[in-house]
Amino acid sequence: MTLKNKNLRRDIQQSSNGSRLFPGQIITSEDLVDFKTDLIEEIKVIYKDLKDHGGKKWLRSRDVKDRLGISHGTLQNFRINGTLPYTKVGGVIFYDKDDIDSMIETNRIDNAF
Repeated sequence: MTLKNKNLRRDIQQSSNGSRLFPGQIITSEDLVDFKTDLIEEIKVIYKDLKDHGGKKWLRSRDVKDRLGISHGTLQNFRINGTLPYTKVGGVIFYDKDDIDSMIETNRIDNAF
């Protein structure tokens, strides 16, 4: 059994009130309801983190403009001069979130005092 599986088994063996479950111990429907509630809450936290941190890989122009606080013209200049790579599908332009993060990091200015 791998370390990950051992940790998962340990986590499953702990009930919502923190007491440990032992082999052969009966799990009640109340225990299952508590487990479900806890699981749903954890999933909501993970989903919120993904949503808040831009869980999407591809962003549209309006998302990029909002994220960077720039105008349409500035974004167009980034495309024209090659500062920000893009993909055009039909009439819709998409930007890779990693490319945006890379552009920001590349243009970072560290002031030495």
